[in-house]
Amino acid sequence: MHTRLSRSRTLALCAVPVLALFGVAAFAPLPFTLAQPGTTANVLGDDHGTPVISIKGTPTRTTSGELRMTTIVATGPSADVRIADVVDSWFRTDRAVMPHDSVYPTGGSEKEIEKHNLDDMRKSQNNAVDAALNHLGRPKGSVDVTLNLADVGGPSAGLFFALGVVDKLDGDGSGGDLTGGRTIAGTGTIQANGKVGAVGGVSLKTQAARRDGATVFLVPKAECTEAGTELPKGLRLIPVTTLKDAVSSLRALERGQKVPSC
Repeated sequence: MHTRLSRSRTLALCAVPVLALFGVAAFAPLPFTLAQPGTTANVLGDDHGTPVISIKGTPTRTTSGELRMTTIVATGPSADVRIADVVDSWFRTDRAVMPHDSVYPTGGSEKEIEKHNLDDMRKSQNNAVDAALNHLGRPKGSVDVTLNLADVGGPSAGLFFALGVVDKLDGDGSGGDLTGGRTIAGTGTIQANGKVGAVGGVSLKTQAARRDGATVFLVPKAECTEAGTELPKGLRLIPVTTLKDAVSSLRALERGQKVPSC
């Protein structure tokens, strides 16, 4: 025998499994990572009493202004992120919900991920030195460059390491500082040929930059749109695709000339 149910009754019965799913989701961990603005570091300064950039074998300049690399802070690879955390982050400009695999693409244990990130940082530092020396037309064996930045992993500081080396060796190319005395922040990976790559999390990094006094933010051109979504007041975006772009834009900014914008 078939029994006809009213529409309201049918909907009510259908809602039971849906509510049950929401109940499970509220307590089940989700495949996301939560991120927020992290620290920034002036690559022209010191880190725990040691210069971030040390150069031997050639004269260096005394610099003014700051070149601040930026970071994000994310929940750990084994942290449980639940639906309440996700919903809370949706309503905050200083938080972001990111796919777990986009932050930790290599998988593995926390120690394995930390090792991978530190390896990426070392490779990034080597690329940065090569890119800077190539840009300046100096043979790689002519100077000894040591980069030191504790407690930071990953490749996203590459562009700013390269800019720091350029500023310490050549400044703006005509006796002035590459920064023009400003606090410049930004992000971007770099290859030995000077090509700048995207990094992710830029809308959070702009907040960290402005918090720490930056008025200019260099961003990989491919991430201009994301960088502008939560852009803090008083922070100017400058898109870059190569180290040469970045140096040219900072020189133009110092001289009051036209500078690219997102």
